[in-house]
Amino acid sequence: MLNRMVKYEDDVLNRTFAALADPTRRALLARLAQQDVVSVSALAQPFAISLPAVMKHLDVLAEAGLVTREKSGRTVSCRLAAGPMEDAMQWLAHYERFWSAALDRLAAFVEEDACQPSPTPEPSAPLPAQPLAAQPLLQAPILPASSSDAASTRAPRRSTRHGRKLRN
Repeated sequence: MLNRMVKYEDDVLNRTFAALADPTRRALLARLAQQDVVSVSALAQPFAISLPAVMKHLDVLAEAGLVTREKSGRTVSCRLAAGPMEDAMQWLAHYERFWSAALDRLAAFVEEDACQPSPTPEPSAPLPAQPLAAQPLLQAPILPASSSDAASTRAPRRSTRHGRKLRN
Protein backbone atom coordinates (compact mmCIF):
# COMPACT_ATOMS: atom_id res chain seq x y z
CA MET A 1 0.00 0.00 0.00
CA LEU A 2 1.31 3.43 -0.93
CA ASN A 3 1.32 6.01 1.82
CA ARG A 4 0.41 9.35 0.20
CA MET A 5 1.81 11.34 3.12
CA VAL A 6 5.28 9.95 2.38
CA LYS A 7 4.81 10.95 -1.28
CA TYR A 8 3.95 14.44 -0.03
CA GLU A 9 7.49 14.83 1.27
CA ASP A 10 8.94 13.91 -2.13
CA ASP A 11 11.46 16.54 -3.27
CA VAL A 12 10.29 16.44 -6.88
CA LEU A 13 6.71 17.10 -5.86
CA ASN A 14 7.78 19.89 -3.50
CA ARG A 15 9.82 21.59 -6.21
CA THR A 16 6.95 21.25 -8.69
CA PHE A 17 4.40 22.88 -6.40
CA ALA A 18 6.89 25.57 -5.32
CA ALA A 19 7.61 26.41 -8.97
CA LEU A 20 3.90 26.51 -9.84
CA ALA A 21 3.13 28.75 -6.86
CA ASP A 22 4.42 31.88 -8.59
CA PRO A 23 2.09 33.57 -11.11
CA THR A 24 4.96 34.72 -13.33
CA ARG A 25 6.28 31.17 -13.62
CA ARG A 26 2.79 29.88 -14.42
CA ALA A 27 2.52 32.55 -17.15
CA LEU A 28 5.89 31.47 -18.55
CA LEU A 29 4.69 27.86 -18.65
CA ALA A 30 1.47 28.94 -20.37
CA ARG A 31 3.49 30.71 -23.07
CA LEU A 32 5.70 27.63 -23.49
CA ALA A 33 2.60 25.46 -23.84
CA GLN A 34 1.50 27.54 -26.84
CA GLN A 35 4.75 27.05 -28.77
CA ASP A 36 7.12 24.12 -29.00
CA VAL A 37 10.42 26.01 -28.60
CA VAL A 38 10.81 29.66 -27.56
CA SER A 39 13.94 31.74 -27.13
CA VAL A 40 14.44 33.30 -23.70
CA SER A 41 14.33 36.83 -25.12
CA ALA A 42 11.05 36.11 -26.94
CA LEU A 43 9.67 34.47 -23.80
CA ALA A 44 10.59 37.50 -21.67
CA GLN A 45 9.31 40.10 -24.14
CA PRO A 46 5.70 40.56 -22.89
CA PHE A 47 6.64 40.65 -19.18
CA ALA A 48 7.25 43.92 -17.35
CA ILE A 49 10.28 42.47 -15.57
CA SER A 50 13.94 42.43 -16.50
CA LEU A 51 15.59 39.67 -18.51
CA PRO A 52 17.69 38.57 -15.48
CA ALA A 53 14.45 38.22 -13.46
CA VAL A 54 12.96 36.02 -16.19
CA MET A 55 16.17 33.96 -16.19
CA LYS A 56 15.83 33.41 -12.42
CA HIS A 57 12.25 32.23 -12.91
CA LEU A 58 13.44 29.89 -15.66
CA ASP A 59 16.14 28.55 -13.30
CA VAL A 60 13.44 27.61 -10.76
CA LEU A 61 11.34 25.98 -13.48
CA ALA A 62 14.38 24.08 -14.78
CA GLU A 63 15.31 22.86 -11.28
CA ALA A 64 11.75 21.56 -10.90
CA GLY A 65 12.11 19.77 -14.24
CA LEU A 66 9.30 21.77 -15.85
CA VAL A 67 11.50 23.44 -18.49
CA THR A 68 14.45 22.28 -20.56
CA ARG A 69 16.91 24.72 -22.11
CA GLU A 70 19.15 24.37 -25.13
CA LYS A 71 21.88 26.79 -26.18
CA SER A 72 22.65 27.32 -29.83
CA GLY A 73 25.32 29.98 -30.31
CA ARG A 74 24.16 32.97 -28.27
CA THR A 75 20.50 31.97 -28.28
CA VAL A 76 19.01 29.99 -25.40
CA SER A 77 15.75 28.24 -26.24
CA CYS A 78 13.26 26.78 -23.77
CA ARG A 79 10.84 23.90 -24.06
CA LEU A 80 8.05 22.77 -21.73
CA ALA A 81 8.61 19.46 -19.91
CA ALA A 82 5.28 18.42 -18.42
CA GLY A 83 6.39 15.22 -16.62
CA PRO A 84 6.54 16.72 -13.10
CA MET A 85 3.09 18.28 -13.60
CA GLU A 86 1.73 14.83 -14.41
CA ASP A 87 3.10 13.54 -11.09
CA ALA A 88 1.48 16.50 -9.31
CA MET A 89 -1.84 15.77 -11.05
CA GLN A 90 -1.71 12.15 -9.89
CA TRP A 91 -1.09 13.32 -6.33
CA LEU A 92 -4.00 15.78 -6.56
CA ALA A 93 -6.28 13.15 -8.12
CA HIS A 94 -5.89 11.01 -5.01
CA TYR A 95 -7.36 13.83 -2.90
CA GLU A 96 -9.95 14.89 -5.47
CA ARG A 97 -12.47 12.45 -4.04
CA PHE A 98 -12.57 14.42 -0.79
CA TRP A 99 -13.35 17.82 -2.25
CA SER A 100 -15.51 16.52 -5.10
CA ALA A 101 -17.69 14.62 -2.60
CA ALA A 102 -18.07 17.82 -0.59
CA LEU A 103 -19.00 19.77 -3.72
CA ASP A 104 -21.52 17.09 -4.69
CA ARG A 105 -23.14 17.36 -1.26
CA LEU A 106 -23.25 21.16 -1.57
CA ALA A 107 -24.86 20.95 -5.02
CA ALA A 108 -27.46 18.48 -3.73
CA PHE A 109 -28.23 20.76 -0.79
CA VAL A 110 -28.63 23.82 -3.00
CA GLU A 111 -30.80 21.97 -5.50
CA GLU A 112 -32.94 20.49 -2.72
CA ASP A 113 -33.40 23.92 -1.11
CA ALA A 114 -34.21 25.51 -4.48
CA CYS A 115 -36.91 22.90 -5.20
CA GLN A 116 -38.71 23.46 -1.92
CA PRO A 117 -41.79 25.65 -2.42
CA SER A 118 -41.55 28.85 -0.45
CA PRO A 119 -44.29 29.24 2.15
CA THR A 120 -47.02 31.59 1.01
CA PRO A 121 -47.91 34.30 3.48
CA GLU A 122 -51.39 34.15 4.91
CA PRO A 123 -53.65 37.02 3.88
CA SER A 124 -53.68 39.77 6.46
CA ALA A 125 -56.77 41.29 7.96
CA PRO A 126 -58.33 44.09 5.91
CA LEU A 127 -57.47 47.64 6.92
CA PRO A 128 -60.17 49.58 8.74
CA ALA A 129 -62.17 51.92 6.60
CA GLN A 130 -60.75 55.29 7.62
CA PRO A 131 -60.10 58.30 5.51
CA LEU A 132 -56.58 58.30 4.09
CA ALA A 133 -55.61 61.39 6.05
CA ALA A 134 -56.65 59.79 9.35
CA GLN A 135 -54.46 56.70 8.90
CA PRO A 136 -51.08 56.86 10.65
CA LEU A 137 -48.04 56.94 8.38
CA LEU A 138 -46.21 53.67 8.11
CA GLN A 139 -42.80 53.86 9.68
CA ALA A 140 -40.02 51.34 9.61
CA PRO A 141 -39.01 50.19 13.06
CA ILE A 142 -35.89 51.78 14.41
CA LEU A 143 -33.31 49.08 14.96
CA PRO A 144 -30.12 49.44 16.97
CA ALA A 145 -27.05 49.93 14.85
CA SER A 146 -24.99 46.85 14.20
CA SER A 147 -21.46 46.69 15.49
CA SER A 148 -20.16 47.34 11.99
CA ASP A 149 -22.23 50.52 11.67
CA ALA A 150 -21.48 51.88 15.12
CA ALA A 151 -18.63 54.26 15.69
CA SER A 152 -15.78 52.90 17.72
CA THR A 153 -15.74 54.03 21.32
CA ARG A 154 -12.23 52.75 21.92
CA ALA A 155 -9.49 55.33 22.05
CA PRO A 156 -6.95 55.08 19.25
CA ARG A 157 -3.76 53.23 20.13
CA ARG A 158 -0.55 55.12 20.35
CA SER A 159 2.55 53.37 19.20
CA THR A 160 5.81 53.38 21.08
CA ARG A 161 9.36 53.01 19.92
CA HIS A 162 11.14 49.82 20.91
CA GLY A 163 8.60 48.82 23.56
CA ARG A 164 9.02 51.92 25.76
CA LYS A 165 6.14 52.75 28.05
CA LEU A 166 4.01 55.78 27.35
CA ARG A 167 3.95 58.66 29.81
CA ASN A 168 0.72 60.51 30.49
